[in-house]
Amino acid sequence: MTKASNLPQWKDMPPVEGMPHGTAWRLFDKDGVRDEVGTLDLLTPEVVVEAGKEIKTGKSVVLNWGLEHVAEPGFGRIKLEHEVIDWRKIQHFYSYDDEIKLNPQAGSQWDGLRHFGHSETGLYYNNIHHDDLLDTDRIGIDHWSKRGGIVGRGVLLDYVRYVERHSIKYNAMSSYCITVANIEAMAKEEGVEFKPGNLLIVRSGWMNWCNEHSVEDRIKYITNGKEYVGVEGSEESVEWLWDHHFSAVAGDAIGWEVWPPQLPRRIHDHIALWGMPIGELWDLEALAKECEAQNRWSFFFTSTPLNLKGGVSSTPNALAVF
Repeated sequence: MTKASNLPQWKDMPPVEGMPHGTAWRLFDKDGVRDEVGTLDLLTPEVVVEAGKEIKTGKSVVLNWGLEHVAEPGFGRIKLEHEVIDWRKIQHFYSYDDEIKLNPQAGSQWDGLRHFGHSETGLYYNNIHHDDLLDTDRIGIDHWSKRGGIVGRGVLLDYVRYVERHSIKYNAMSSYCITVANIEAMAKEEGVEFKPGNLLIVRSGWMNWCNEHSVEDRIKYITNGKEYVGVEGSEESVEWLWDHHFSAVAGDAIGWEVWPPQLPRRIHDHIALWGMPIGELWDLEALAKECEAQNRWSFFFTSTPLNLKGGVSSTPNALAVF
């Protein structure tokens, strides 16, 4: 595993031929073995033990959005299909099974390292091309399970509460940018100290909008929508994210970064450049309330992604523990 102290700052990152500045290929390799999990390597045993100190009350909060809400998915993804099998009608004993057809990226999700390649070259994390990826077992979601899942310290930056305090008006179904200046201001007001290996979670208000609007509105602005709130995709954003050495980022927005994405610094490209997991469509409403109640915005975090060989994405199965 790689300690954050061993990584260069953004300005000092070594060049990778044919790729933009900031490409982290081979920085997480160890003993000549090509790395498979990217920034999750920052979750060292020492970081996890330190994160355990966040547990003070034993209160836990689930961060998965209910699957029943995946009714109007964006980007043309399929709806959830759920069938309950009554075994009494088949084998004459009292039992039920579930059969589920689901695109994990229609609801609460992790974008795995196979999900997104670099926009200009088609290369995925640690230099494997789109056309070659599926012929290997490289960088599948199963590698996250093999390393023991995702366990560490999470921090919530609550933009919904921030704009309320500052009387800022915005529309979550627009290409509204949450900037680095906003992020730093939220952290200061919440008293959040960032530590290497943290999971950064941003509550943008996207989920809150869904809860307050009708099915017709959700179809209009989500299923058929083209603009969504998110973190600004810019040189400043990616430099700030890298220099803070987060293990992953996540939030309640449909794309985490603002949509349409902003080139040339599309944050999703950094799944390919850094091997950085991105969590989307997480239900942060209960988490935000618990943070307010306890007056702290950091917590112990766990996630057990699907142990699916060659998997592209996963439900997060995430918990925050206070």
